[in-house]
Amino acid sequence: MPRNVDLNLLPALHAILEEKSVTRGAARLGLSQPAMSASLGKLRRHFGDELLTRTGNVYELTPLAQQLVEPTHTAMRAVGRLFANAGEFDPASAEREFTVVMSDYATEVLVPTVSRLLRQASPNSRLQITSITPDIVDTAPDSMRTRDLIVMPHGFVTGLSHRDLYEDDWVCIVSADDPTSQQLTMEDVATRPWAVTFHQRTAFTPAVQQLRMQGLEPKVEIVTEGFLILGALVAGTDRIAVVQERLGRLLARTGEVRVVQPPFTVDPLVEAMWWHPSYDNDAAHQWLREQFIQAGIAIT
Repeated sequence: MPRNVDLNLLPALHAILEEKSVTRGAARLGLSQPAMSASLGKLRRHFGDELLTRTGNVYELTPLAQQLVEPTHTAMRAVGRLFANAGEFDPASAEREFTVVMSDYATEVLVPTVSRLLRQASPNSRLQITSITPDIVDTAPDSMRTRDLIVMPHGFVTGLSHRDLYEDDWVCIVSADDPTSQQLTMEDVATRPWAVTFHQRTAFTPAVQQLRMQGLEPKVEIVTEGFLILGALVAGTDRIAVVQERLGRLLARTGEVRVVQPPFTVDPLVEAMWWHPSYDNDAAHQWLREQFIQAGIAIT
């Protein structure tokens, strides 16, 4: 660690970056405004940057300050974990924030049940859902040191502990007004345009990857990093998308798309939760994992 770093400035930096105001930051930490202004002065000297600048009647973060938001939040979470790491965990009285990385599909399937379980057993705890990004996946397990869980299928990460949660089959969705798609053929799959989620070497939809391994390269017309938008991208077009069956049924409720059984065979999706091995024996983390296990059981 560099010399002369005052770690007492970390909470002040976090508050200023989030509140974008010395006054609100001071109130958040229970400090006087002069004390917070003094902390801001020290931070400005340390970083050699204004961090907070006035534009008209509002304050804005400088470009450097914007870059500091995420690492500062990560550092604060790490500190919180360090001092909350006691041998016992009482969910009824705990005030713990759990961070879970997951796709919008997994959020739709699991989080309603998980949130109900958390509210019942640990009403003062908080669940923060963040989206899966290729960077988080590609840098695991380092990226998971300050996150509780990542929910995703097998084949993407190594070096993490895991537990399977549930299985889901794959189906195709087509536009509800497409008269030619009562039953898809392999020719349809090979010639019609596709909407897919992710399209990178380390970020892909497992079913689409299996098709590629079987020698069929979809004609990808549009790529998105979310599953729930696929219905809108298929509706009113001749596009095809492969989605999880639970999601397909959900999207079909809008009346804009229709679920069609695929003319090919691929392995079912096995959705799992993954975590850094350092949390294997953490009591609070064990409790959180149990809530996800119970949610997986509830939807099967």
